[in-house]
Amino acid sequence: MDVMDAFTDVHGTVADGWEPVRAAFAQNFSRRGDVGAAVALYHHGRKVVDLWGGTAAPAGGAPWAEDTVQIIRSATKGVAAACLLLLHQRGQLDLDAPVGAYWTEFKARGKERVTVRDVLAHRAGVPALDTPLTVAQALDGASGARAVAAQTPLFPPGAAHGYHAHTFSWLVAELVLRASGRTIGRFVAEEIARPLGLDLWVGLPAAQAHRVGATADIATPEPAASGTLRARPKKAVHDAYADPESLTRRAFAAISPAPDENDPAYRAGELPASNGIADARSLARFYAALTGELSDGPRLFVPATLTAARTVESEGPDRVLVVNTRFGLGYMLHGPSSPLLAPGSFGHPGRGGCLGFADPAAGIGFGYVTNGMQKNVTADPRAQALVRAVRECLR
Repeated sequence: MDVMDAFTDVHGTVADGWEPVRAAFAQNFSRRGDVGAAVALYHHGRKVVDLWGGTAAPAGGAPWAEDTVQIIRSATKGVAAACLLLLHQRGQLDLDAPVGAYWTEFKARGKERVTVRDVLAHRAGVPALDTPLTVAQALDGASGARAVAAQTPLFPPGAAHGYHAHTFSWLVAELVLRASGRTIGRFVAEEIARPLGLDLWVGLPAAQAHRVGATADIATPEPAASGTLRARPKKAVHDAYADPESLTRRAFAAISPAPDENDPAYRAGELPASNGIADARSLARFYAALTGELSDGPRLFVPATLTAARTVESEGPDRVLVVNTRFGLGYMLHGPSSPLLAPGSFGHPGRGGCLGFADPAAGIGFGYVTNGMQKNVTADPRAQALVRAVRECLR
């Protein structure tokens, strides 16, 4: 069913029975402060929601178009994790081998026993750098890997977990390079985006630059209408981030000063923890492909890999996010601090609002992207309103 609402400027299609998702998406603009956004949903391999609306830049101007794409911040981590898991699935990477078996320089300063599995589960112990990188260094393809390899662990590797907000980029990208001989941007293009027909990049080609919506600095969110957000965990994260000496702040400031996400040079760089660019339908289709449910595309994960990806690897107090978090192999798992659809869901949010996930039991692949960045890390009220609508449709 085609839909358009002049008041909320929502365009796209919803299949019969999925109208609550459209209603929640429209309310994100009228009640929850969204500016420009898109949401898409696959159900048992068939696209049932594909909506977009608002403006392509927070300051206004051109409307969000059908082909607008957006930086998805840490939602990129779910795509990055798939690269390592595909290499493992093909026998090119052993999850339980030391990182140093592929990357000799990484063995320095007490990191000899850090495994590839530890990297994916945020247990490598190097979520921050003693000396942050400049933006130019972060993007040059070499300085990040050198810095992480030389870093002394900030907590005992393997014995605890802490969200590797930026350093995940250099850990994963270097492992992909060492195991496959390809940069992670090329690997994503050749092994994920091209076979699935996705508008998704880690390292934006210049020819696609005109399609990217602008982002703004993270803004204070509007109060959640439903009152379902857990205020205390959110406050704990924000308080820790405000402390310049905290591991939280240091992890998020591993690139300093913070990069300008509207800079073409930044978008063209390959930072698989933070600067992937995609539209919502590609994010949803990617997660549908992980589960093997796509009706018109290849399956990415064999059943054993899918099970491994969403099996709990790290759970409990997070040294960086200072709340209890749950991770599988590179994916956040459903829980109080990172609510997805249901137990068994796995995916990854992006700081400020974006979210992608799959729920194999329900046959769901979900993607939401926005340029209306708000002060949320793992439980954005707009994404959560959409997830609640999906639950309603599945009842």
